[in-house]
Amino acid sequence: MESPSTGGTRTFLDVTTYGRMGRVRIAELKKNPRFRGVGVLIGVLAVAGCSAYEPIDPKVLLYDDLAEKVGPERAENIAVPFEINDEIREAMRGRAMPIGREKTRTSAILDFVFDSLDLEYELSPTRDAIGTYRARSGNCLSFVNLFVGMSREVQLNPFYVEVTDFQRWNYRKGVVVSQGHIVAGMSVDGQLSTFDFLPYQAKAYRDFKPIDDLTAIAHFYNNIGAEALLEDDLEKAEEALRIAVDLDPDFNKALNNLGVFYLRTGQSEDAVQLFREALERDPADVALMTNLARALQTKGQVQEASELLAQLDEVSQTSPFYFVYRGERALSDGDTAEALDFKREGLRRDSEIPEVHVGLVKVYLALGEMGKARHHLERALRLDATNREARRFAAMMQSGGADN
Repeated sequence: MESPSTGGTRTFLDVTTYGRMGRVRIAELKKNPRFRGVGVLIGVLAVAGCSAYEPIDPKVLLYDDLAEKVGPERAENIAVPFEINDEIREAMRGRAMPIGREKTRTSAILDFVFDSLDLEYELSPTRDAIGTYRARSGNCLSFVNLFVGMSREVQLNPFYVEVTDFQRWNYRKGVVVSQGHIVAGMSVDGQLSTFDFLPYQAKAYRDFKPIDDLTAIAHFYNNIGAEALLEDDLEKAEEALRIAVDLDPDFNKALNNLGVFYLRTGQSEDAVQLFREALERDPADVALMTNLARALQTKGQVQEASELLAQLDEVSQTSPFYFVYRGERALSDGDTAEALDFKREGLRRDSEIPEVHVGLVKVYLALGEMGKARHHLERALRLDATNREARRFAAMMQSGGADN
């Protein structure tokens, strides 16, 4: 997707992709007030504890709810991303079974995922459980889809959890992509825990929100729609994003991305209306404010757009990613001195984010300061060995491509 042509304002997409296959953090959640009363979990397969049972199709369990949201005909065609198939069941046979203590079954699922599947982190595409199993890779939502499907197969009660105090930005195809994070939650022998795959040792999350299965499906389709926008597949993007919004009309990430679709297809008035509606729920949402400013510029409402951008600067400066982004803009304009100032400010605000160090690598390479570039590259890779940009720079510098 191209960068916007007006005022230097970039398009923001919202996705849920963060995480790395390869490390699990299990955290106690009992003290988190958001999890009180989550004893009756969402979409649970309430199967009797006998040794033989028939798998229950989650689509059957959810059909009435799906049909109420999107209509019977569309409900038939909606994918349930945590649904597993006989191929996965056969692979689980003898390794993870619906017998024994919950802790034993949970350990069996985790051992199967790590030892047998050896899943790898991949930012995109977002995959359902079956796709993740076959590809042996995926992002955080892909993993949770597989984990939830397999865990419910052995009569555990996992559910999706949105981490609401997590945000990362990156740049793909000229678009700023705002990344959220999803983990799995589950009560294991009375201990309420999260199962989280991390790309690096992030700060502890403080704000969790359990979400039901329909909302989880909305997250899945939102990711599919955003990824389609990045690939310029507008038909697929519209279909997926409309499903996400129909399943959860208050889902601001999906509303934002549908607004971007409207912008891409020349429907500026619809985009403005959608962004305004979503901003009423979250007036400080950076992605929505940025995209509304761009939509207003497109309509010629320059004064209002300028006022909004001024507000945006005040809101954004609490995040180190704001300074990373401003540094990127300065670097693309050829102003390496200003770029360095912005990147250093991002580092001052949070030195434990790999993207901050990758940004400094870019600036120091542009300045020809190889020693400093290598220092920040090493820091970035220590924080996240899977970071694509860091690995690309590492390969380039190793081959001598940066020594100019």
